[in-house]
Amino acid sequence: MSSQMNRRKFIVYGSAALGVSSLIKACAPATTTPTATTAATTAAATTAASPTAAATTAAATGGTIKVGVLHSLSGTMAISEKSLVDATLLAIEEINAAGGVLGKKIEPIVEDGNSDWPTFAEKAKKLIEQDKVVVVFGCWTSASRKAVLPVFESKDHLLFYPVQYEGQECSKNIFYTGAAPNQQIEPSVDWLLKNKGKEFFLVGSDYVFPRTANTIIKAQLEASGGKVVGEDYLPLGNSEVTPIISKIKQALPNGGVIYNSLNGDSNVAFFKQMQGAGLTADKYPSMSVSIAEEEVKAIGPEFLKGHYAAWNYFMTVDNPANKKFVEAFKKKYGADRVTNDPMEAGYIAVNIWAQAVKKAGKADDLEAVRMAALGQEFDAPEGKVKMENSHHLSKYVRIGEVTADGQFKIVFETPSTVEPLPWNQFVAETKGYYCDYSDKSKGGKFKKA
Repeated sequence: MSSQMNRRKFIVYGSAALGVSSLIKACAPATTTPTATTAATTAAATTAASPTAAATTAAATGGTIKVGVLHSLSGTMAISEKSLVDATLLAIEEINAAGGVLGKKIEPIVEDGNSDWPTFAEKAKKLIEQDKVVVVFGCWTSASRKAVLPVFESKDHLLFYPVQYEGQECSKNIFYTGAAPNQQIEPSVDWLLKNKGKEFFLVGSDYVFPRTANTIIKAQLEASGGKVVGEDYLPLGNSEVTPIISKIKQALPNGGVIYNSLNGDSNVAFFKQMQGAGLTADKYPSMSVSIAEEEVKAIGPEFLKGHYAAWNYFMTVDNPANKKFVEAFKKKYGADRVTNDPMEAGYIAVNIWAQAVKKAGKADDLEAVRMAALGQEFDAPEGKVKMENSHHLSKYVRIGEVTADGQFKIVFETPSTVEPLPWNQFVAETKGYYCDYSDKSKGGKFKKA
């Protein structure tokens, strides 16, 4: 995150999931040279004019189909987003090796969001207007997604967003291949109630994703007989976790559940000091929603062993599609590399889009591609997934326990996929609302009779 990014801007934009910060940035190797970036105002993006047909035709009339890849290759978020670029480029390489799409090779144009939300908006605008791409695969944080959303909506373009997030959004111009809250947060709370206890202490970074997640958790616990005994937040990047740990010990003197939505390097200090204070996983099990294999490797599995995380995919999923995915990724990028949930969701995004283009018959008819994406299925590393009419995927839900080798032992998984609910059904303001883009009379938000 840019050092100038103030707390208010984070509350406005929010974030779905941040990786470990620049403190441990060296753990993720770069594979692409970022293009130069300059900060731009979000206002400039929101006032851009809608595209003409010519704006996208050029991307698909030559020998290639141009697509945008927009992630942070520099700054705080590079540690997580570089790996997502790797997974996206792997999917493109595989599709090209199999003959491409409609007889044309996919040409990725990679841009660096620089962990700066106005830069994301400016780069999205460049990819659409200057490079004339037909789709963009990108963004990690909700901050970056919220920043580019006006660009894609004003230009009626397409973004595939690959990270779990807080929900409460359903845009015509975005396909969400990460989890909605009912595919991560809610089932993890149910599992904790059944297996670990009914008293919860909620810890999060101080911006929209953790606060929205905890709003959902509090409503869910109230409806399910659980209890919130404490709730506290840290500014993003703050490592002064001692006061929070003291509050946890006071509120849960005999142990209890810690639900963790901290992001960035706050997690490093949090788990190290938890262990130092005697808050071990056997008495104080934590459930994290932004720590995956890459973050475990960077923080140190010795500090996380026995704690839990909720995702749709873990590297340890045992099926032929995942074996193929992991082997291909390691072959391309190195035997020491790991795969994780956001990377898998990015890999899915490229394949779902390619299938939709084939069905639509042309890449530059964005409305045809958008409609063709609905109902697309893909044999993903997590299992077969389906793009629903809400522009969100039906996905498997899994809970993993961190092991000594930095991997996750899967302790819970759904027998089949869970349909997404972008509008949360525990929150009073959105209860009863749904979205369905197969029906123009319903669209992004409608209430069932």
